Order: sequence, then C-alpha cells, then structure tokens
Amino acid sequence: MSADVWLPIPPDEIEGLPQGPNYLFWDGAPEFPADPADCAFYVVPYMKPSEVGLRPLPEMSSVEVVQTLSAGTDSVEPGLKYLRPGVRLCNARGVHDASTAELTLALILASLRGIPDFVRAQDKGRWLGGFRPALADKTVLVVGYGAIGEAIEDRLVPFEVARVARVARSERTTARGPVHPLTELPSLLPEADVVILSTPLTDSTRGLVDGGFLARMKDGALLVNVARGPVVDTKALLAELESGRITAALDVVDPEPLPQGHPLWHAPGVLISPHVGGPTSAFLPRAKRLLVDQLGRFVNREPLRHVTRTTGATDV
Repeated sequence: MSADVWLPIPPDEIEGLPQGPNYLFWDGAPEFPADPADCAFYVVPYMKPSEVGLRPLPEMSSVEVVQTLSAGTDSVEPGLKYLRPGVRLCNARGVHDASTAELTLALILASLRGIPDFVRAQDKGRWLGGFRPALADKTVLVVGYGAIGEAIEDRLVPFEVARVARVARSERTTARGPVHPLTELPSLLPEADVVILSTPLTDSTRGLVDGGFLARMKDGALLVNVARGPVVDTKALLAELESGRITAALDVVDPEPLPQGHPLWHAPGVLISPHVGGPTSAFLPRAKRLLVDQLGRFVNREPLRHVTRTTGATDV
C-alpha cells in the first residue's frame, strides 16, 4: 500500500506505525502536505476549529477512512456530504475516557465543596469556612452511558455515592446494573442529586436538556455537562441558575467559546471550564495507540474499530 495517510501528529513521533502508507503530517496549516485527492486515510486535526478539519474533505476523492481524535464526530459530519459512498467515519472511543472522567469528578467536587469560593476568598486574603455538601451519599444520574460514562462511574464508586443511575439511547444490562433508555429520564431526574451529561451530540440529544428536563431536577441538584454545549438549552439553564434552584458545572457551553459578557459567565452557582475534558497528558499516548491499531487494521484490510457512520449508509 502506497496511499497517503494524513496525521496531525508527526509520524516519526508515533512508534509502531505499519509499513506501506506514505505518512504525511498535517495539523491544520494553511498549506496541505500533498494533494488531498491522494489521501486514503485522514486523521482530523485535534482541537482545531471545525472549519479547519472540514477544509480538505471536498477534495478527498480517494479517502476511505476519516478518523477523529475526539470522542464525538459532530464537528466532522457536515463534511461527509462531499465524500463518495463507503467512506468510514471513526471516533476516538477510549482515548478520552480517563481525562474526561477525571475532569467530571473534579467539577463535581469543586462545585459541591465550594472550591471556586475558596479561590476567590484566597485572592482577598479571607478565611472562608462553612458547611458544604459532600459527594458521599448522593444519587448520581449519568446521561450517556458509553465508554466515558462507564469511566465516570468507575471514579464515582470510591466516593461512596448512594446510587448511580445510567441512561443511554437504548436499554441494556451491565455488570453494574441496568442502563435505562432515554424515555425513562422523566422518572429518574427527580431522584438525582447530581446529573452528568456525557452523551454524544445527535439529533435526539440536541436540546435534550430543555426547560422541562431542568424543571424535573430536584431543588439543589447539580448539572454537570462534559458532553457538548448544544445538548443544553442555554436560555433555559440560565433561568434556573438565576432562580438559584439548581447549580451547574460546565466544560462545554453553547455558544462556544463563550463570548465575553455572556450572562452565563456571571450566573449564580455556575462553574465553567473551557472545554478541557480531553487535552491532558493522557491524550497523546492513547491517541498514538489508537492510530497504530487502526492503521494496522487498515493496511491489513481488517475491520476497523469505532466506526460510527459509513457514507451512503445509515448510522452504525
């Protein structure tokens, strides 16, 4: 195989790449590394604006695989219409589980224990004591129980939570217990002290957290979003935050990045991190392992992992 493979990580920094392809480095620079028409396997640049990753797709007439290094593929999907039928779109399932789960727990603990208040008090040289809620004995609802949802539960267990309820698109049973379908959310929300969003952004989850969803959350509950900003109706969330009825910890928002002066910045009871669930020291080694595995499968014509869509076909 002598086809071009575009990588957003320099090829000489990835040990174990299979021989055969012509590896080219492109991380979103203005100039392409070669003719996009010769690219057979395209790895989308990570943490770049969506228009950067989409730019070469209309010219990629020979591409067979589009591989993201993000757990979600929503930023790439608008460009699939330019590709011929049969192109496989793969996500980076497993690459961000540890980092995103870590941040989820950090946001929960910081919000419940009042860490932002302590930081502000420290800046003023004030000793700020008081009684704060613990994560222990809380009921936690995980909405979006895929690989990241499972990793979040792994980290919740040592904190002695009372219960973890799990929700995904379809009902199933796991070793830890049942996974409820989305249709059961209305009955689960009133019981949850902490609601974690870790679901992909799809047509069925866009705007999922609307006024009705938020109204069903119990008084004093914490909403944590490590999914995608548009999963939440920002206007509806602002109304609940400004009433003081619930609190929120958000790694993703809508719009994103959040413009200066947006009311969400200063809403009461909200903690915002700037979409940093994935980019940590854990990213590169896991991303490299994924690429070596996927490219080995590609070269040997073995089934690829984590195929989420195939152009010209229905979702898989």
